[in-house]
Amino acid sequence: MLGGGPPVHLMWSNMFSPDRPKVTKRVDLRRILAFFRPYLWQQALVLICIFVVSLIGLAPPLFTKWLIDGAIPQHDMNGVWLAVGGMVASALVAGLIGVYQGYLNSLVGEGIMRDIRTSLVAHLHRMPLSFFTGTKTGEIMNRVSNDVDNIDNVVTGTLITIVTNVFQMLTTVVTIFILDWRLALIALAIIPLMIFPLSPVGRRMYDIRKQTREKRDAIESITQETLSISGITLIKSFVRESFERARFYAVGTDLMKLEIRLAMVGRWFIAAITAMVIIGPAVVWLAGGWLAITGGVTVGTIVAFVAYLNRLYGPASTLAGVQVQIVSALAVFERIFEYLDMEPEGVTHALRQAQDDGADAPRHPESVAPRHPELVEGAALHDVRGEIVFDDVRFSYSPERSALDGVTFRIEPGQMAAFVGPSGAGKTTITQLVPRFYDPQEGAVRVDGHDVRDLTLASLREHIGIVTQETYLFHDTIATNLRYARPDATDAELFGAARAANIHEFVASLPDGYETVVGERGHKLSGGERQRLAIARVLLKNPRILVLDEATSALDSANEAAIQAALVPLMEGRTSLVIAHRLSTILNADVIFVVEAGRIAEHGTHAELLARDGAYARLYWKQFRDRAATEAVGT
Repeated sequence: MLGGGPPVHLMWSNMFSPDRPKVTKRVDLRRILAFFRPYLWQQALVLICIFVVSLIGLAPPLFTKWLIDGAIPQHDMNGVWLAVGGMVASALVAGLIGVYQGYLNSLVGEGIMRDIRTSLVAHLHRMPLSFFTGTKTGEIMNRVSNDVDNIDNVVTGTLITIVTNVFQMLTTVVTIFILDWRLALIALAIIPLMIFPLSPVGRRMYDIRKQTREKRDAIESITQETLSISGITLIKSFVRESFERARFYAVGTDLMKLEIRLAMVGRWFIAAITAMVIIGPAVVWLAGGWLAITGGVTVGTIVAFVAYLNRLYGPASTLAGVQVQIVSALAVFERIFEYLDMEPEGVTHALRQAQDDGADAPRHPESVAPRHPELVEGAALHDVRGEIVFDDVRFSYSPERSALDGVTFRIEPGQMAAFVGPSGAGKTTITQLVPRFYDPQEGAVRVDGHDVRDLTLASLREHIGIVTQETYLFHDTIATNLRYARPDATDAELFGAARAANIHEFVASLPDGYETVVGERGHKLSGGERQRLAIARVLLKNPRILVLDEATSALDSANEAAIQAALVPLMEGRTSLVIAHRLSTILNADVIFVVEAGRIAEHGTHAELLARDGAYARLYWKQFRDRAATEAVGT
């Protein structure tokens, strides 16, 4: 667990396996070592413990030699007591030091695992929405949990095993040469036979391990999709249990075959190593027996020498196996760093422009920070008035289809701006560009004259409150879900926001009131109740800019009217972007934008647009006729 220089496993593979560095080059080992730097002094103590234990471990065979060659033949009982006492004392001292070393090792290992998980999750929190819409949730969960767990053994145990066994081998080699150089040469000649299988085995295990991780991603994704509340409801409603079971079984079978192949590759490797561990002592016994018969060495020397072979071949075989494990773990590190290398959101327009112009600016924004902090951090947005301008904005989620095509408009501070139009016209896309969930490919979105790409995300988004059509609540209490907007909000402020959203009386009537747990994604509540809580949460945030994307779509007419009445004074003085399916909810909007096929077809007040008898008028009168027809059927 050294903090600097190449790790031992790399030196080992360079020494005996010329093909392995081709694999390790895929992962920058300096990045792995960076996670060890905060724990340097604990690692130093671990090294001291390992070295001391390694030296103490040399004592028992020497005491055995003393017994066989000295104390017993000379009938020296005191010598016998001293030898046996030395064996017991060395075992106890080594055990105590080993316990302390284990504590330090766990402290370092678990700390590193925590840091890796935290870095990965923190980076994922900074990824743009496009990453999450294009990546399966199961794959993300698999990398955060299972992938990090898979390198746990390497971080918490394998590296210590490397250092321990290297120390044992070095001290043992010196000692056996002191005992008898001829037997030492014979013993060392066996070790290259243990190293020979490393290259093909490591290469094969690396490839199989990567395929295995991909299959585990698939299983994680299927599990995430089919065992969620929404997924299981869909499966049951379409009676697709048999299909999903067959799909899961097929992927599971592929994973099973890969795991069997992986196990068999490892088993053949272990079998070869085990054979060498048995053959080595046998050859030493043969040579030692001949030397003892001819008077070249004593019996005690041979017994001590063979005892030392466990400290030579055991570490050699362990290091050979460890090297294979690390090669497999590198495939997992590669997957983790693949996520960490993805560009997060928050890269400013200035940085992108520098990159487009070929300036010497690295792609990864975290590596830019020390040299160009102003490009990454951007300017802070203060004293927000709420002016929003779209200047010839063009945006597409994929090259095949344009979502916005030259959208230009201005919303004055404090105005209520409504966006209407058919589904897929681009209304939601417009509102998502304001908080910079996505960046336009062309044009600019400005808040109070600032291009949003040049602002810090925190300062921009803290002034924007959003209620979407799909409400998300955490599996926690109502109070905790509301305070997610403002953790320091008082009970009075909490109740006031709930009253404004017409949900306070309902919550107060529950047995546990605001301490009621809402369930997974809030499924213990109705759709209307969830949406009113989401509105209360945004009202508690008290932003300067409101985005309401079909915020009242799940409410009945009575609740919708109550919330609309409450929202009117709350919108006063704030800039509000409202997407509405029911046009009756936006009749009092200051300006209405009709969106068709990614363009602003027309805009104006309700009265102006009706008088124009264009797209808005057609939408309005169609909806009016549909409602009239529905009411007629109801009567």
